[in-house]
Amino acid sequence: MTNRKSIVILFLLFSVFSSCSVPEKPSEQSPANLDTSTEKEKVKQTLVDMWDAIEKADMDRYASHIHPDFTSFGETAKKLRSGKEAEVKAIKEWVEEPTKVYTEMLEPEVTINGNVAWITYYWSDSGTSKGEKFATRGKSTRIFVNERGKWLCIHGHYTLLEDDEK
Repeated sequence: MTNRKSIVILFLLFSVFSSCSVPEKPSEQSPANLDTSTEKEKVKQTLVDMWDAIEKADMDRYASHIHPDFTSFGETAKKLRSGKEAEVKAIKEWVEEPTKVYTEMLEPEVTINGNVAWITYYWSDSGTSKGEKFATRGKSTRIFVNERGKWLCIHGHYTLLEDDEK
């Protein structure tokens, strides 16, 4: 009977210890395990850095935030733009002419679900194009994926707002 009790005790101990998990090292944590408010701020900051790269015509920096499978519906686009190369080319062409472009994010809301995040916001931008000042407003949704600890923009949808909207 002693042997049987020993086996039962060993089995119970094994069950308890095998159900315990070793905590992940901080560098191995998935985004879902990280501080959500910190990750939300990283997503927002990634978008701000993307705009800063555009304002400074730094296409390499802009491209570093774009996922290879990027897609977008632009403000006036009739078709879906697909691929990182197409996005970077379009932005490069756009920044060749306007000057002193400045974009501001208003009322951002970031949601994170595992390694996917989306941010909805209103934006306003201004600058000079063909010697004339311009200012536009719109609303947008951007979707990001976290790959190897970095948030990359995988989709954008932008809509211009009329003056009486918002």
